[in-house]
Amino acid sequence: MEKVYENYSSKSKIYNLLLKEAKKIHLEDIEMCNKIALNGQLIFSEKLNVLTHCNTGKLATGGEGTALSIILLAFKNNKVNHVYVDETRPLFQGSRLTAFELFKAGIPFSINTDSTAAFLMQQKKVNIVITGADRIALNGDTANKIGTYNLAVLCKHHKIPFYIAAPTSTIDKKCNSGKNIVIELRDKSELNSYQSKQITSNNYEVYAPAFDITPHNLITGIISEKSLHLPPFNFGSI
Repeated sequence: MEKVYENYSSKSKIYNLLLKEAKKIHLEDIEMCNKIALNGQLIFSEKLNVLTHCNTGKLATGGEGTALSIILLAFKNNKVNHVYVDETRPLFQGSRLTAFELFKAGIPFSINTDSTAAFLMQQKKVNIVITGADRIALNGDTANKIGTYNLAVLCKHHKIPFYIAAPTSTIDKKCNSGKNIVIELRDKSELNSYQSKQITSNNYEVYAPAFDITPHNLITGIISEKSLHLPPFNFGSI
């Protein structure tokens, strides 16, 4: 959008040009989401119980979503039995947004606290985990909503496949590994209060990273609009 604005000399018609470019981007995103959903079907060989974290559907993208678009299409193909939705503390994107989208789609689901994921896996109620990504390094290290790394470690222990779904635009060509990703620290009000209601003392110190880094060696595969990428990840040529 910025390039369109800067490269066009006559600003009198800039509105229509920017609108045209915005619609083009929107259509590209819809197409990317559809291709991610199709490529994601490769990870379903039977009907599975899926666990997901944060929101990766229509409310997060211009199309059907990333991880959630895979789940939606798999359900249509009779490959999803049940979806476990991490509430995704501290902003509850899972319980507020993902649950809403699954309900609208008519997919069986249940909301659980983030800390319940381990117990679900221990009971063998989870067959596969699929999350989105906010940023992917060239070696496959992935930044995503805080709590994602927990799931990857749990999957490793319980021998459960852990997949990331994201468009290739998420891959940072200038970032060699997760060590180069700076994690945003959020205001303590996100933890010590909810909807302006104080739930613990404002005097207490709070550590509130918005994201965490999942090392590439814990990721079973990364699903993009181009392919199902398997280890070892090397995204320098994409």
